[in-house]
Amino acid sequence: MGNKYYLGIDQGTTGTTALIFDEEWDICGKGYVEHTQYYPKPGWVEHNPIEIWEKVKESVALALKKAGLKATDLRALGIANQGETCMAWNKNTGEPIYNAIVWQDRRTANESDKLKEKYGDIITGKTGVPVDSYFSALKIKWILNNTKDALIEAEKGNILAGTLDTWLIWKMTGGKVFVTDYSTASRTMLYNIHNKQWDNEIIDIIGIPKAVLPEIMNSSGTFGNTSPSVFFDADIPITGSIVDQAAALFGQACFKEGTVKTTYGTGCFMLMNTGDRPVQSKNGLVTTVVWGIDKNFTYALDAGVYIAGAAVQWLRDGLKIINNAAETEAMAKSVSDSGGVYFVPAFSGLAAPYWDQYARGTLLGITGGTKREHIVRATLEAIAFQVAENMEIMKKDSGISIDVMRVDGGAVVNEFLMQFQADILGIPVDVPKIHETTAMGVAFLSAFGIGDFNSLDAVSQKWKLRKRYLPSISDDERKSLMKGWKKAVKRSLNWIEKE
Repeated sequence: MGNKYYLGIDQGTTGTTALIFDEEWDICGKGYVEHTQYYPKPGWVEHNPIEIWEKVKESVALALKKAGLKATDLRALGIANQGETCMAWNKNTGEPIYNAIVWQDRRTANESDKLKEKYGDIITGKTGVPVDSYFSALKIKWILNNTKDALIEAEKGNILAGTLDTWLIWKMTGGKVFVTDYSTASRTMLYNIHNKQWDNEIIDIIGIPKAVLPEIMNSSGTFGNTSPSVFFDADIPITGSIVDQAAALFGQACFKEGTVKTTYGTGCFMLMNTGDRPVQSKNGLVTTVVWGIDKNFTYALDAGVYIAGAAVQWLRDGLKIINNAAETEAMAKSVSDSGGVYFVPAFSGLAAPYWDQYARGTLLGITGGTKREHIVRATLEAIAFQVAENMEIMKKDSGISIDVMRVDGGAVVNEFLMQFQADILGIPVDVPKIHETTAMGVAFLSAFGIGDFNSLDAVSQKWKLRKRYLPSISDDERKSLMKGWKKAVKRSLNWIEKE
């Protein structure tokens, strides 16, 4: 056989990206297909799991076509998943019993508050994550409790539940393999990061049958092979599976303690590698497993911003003041500042460091002179401010200094945003040559899983820099801008009355 080809699938919140890499780790084929977002009630967000499975296959077909390859040419594949988004299905029919409930969904907010009051310290101590409706546990419980006969069938062993990696691997292997990996398990609020298994006490507290949960495996290794009858007539080893943000950390070659990456997608996620020790945050960050390789675990501090790219999407679809995201760069540069406007995009509450699910979006500082360019600029600045706040907390919690931030995701093409991000952080921001690092990270893991890399150093050598942004404003200016931002956030907090 000639060249080696690896497939990385990034099954994300708004769509699925499939990238095929050659052995030089250049992209030779790409597919991207969006899927539908369902909003059945305010605060509810769902996906159709069958549609996602079909769109994954469509995006892979596009990538193969562009690369001029057949699926049988692929040496291995890896899957990165959305994280907390989860579902349940009938193992005999293969049919989902309800839509997948997306990480952004807030339907379990009230129950989460009650659970936090009673068991918050126990759950966070064991899992590293705060009790919040963001994580999978209460979503799975909701599906089982609100779907006819689901609990009865689950007790009989007929129902399987899991995150979307579990579903996709189950589908790809023709229903033979029911697994997840350590990084994704750590996003469920059911996984004990100390003894490295599902936590029976928490499972009992939440009230879901343990039998519905998958087996947990290393993030790199053999999960199973695709079944030719359902996946492009090919028998491909699935050798990487990991949660999306951890995949991006891996794709950014952030293997040393203190290395940091931020992914700009629908939301915005910053992870700092803390090495082989879980660092407990005193300020609302999440302690998470990023990968398990050969039973060796790497941990990270994780700071999530719910709304990043989604705020730009809202300018396009909600306010209709832009036609596409690409316009925002020139518009933001066309004004010298935001004209005193601050926009806090708390559409579904605020994540780290506030964890306020009752906060709501707030636009402040508007005057008669405010133009749409100011609002667009304030929207981009809001993304950077949220990242800067999280970085401050990360440094404080870990005691590790951060010298540079590696960035990825769709928004890194926006030069205004990247420059403002470097300015507000006061450190360089590095954009890699390939900014779809989630798909790249899981493709790296799949190559690692079949032994085509023999060390993390070998992976590091494949990372290539495209552009470095250096900070260009004074400390005083930085402090003044951050002060205004924090003042704006205060106004948005606790806006919705608790029921």
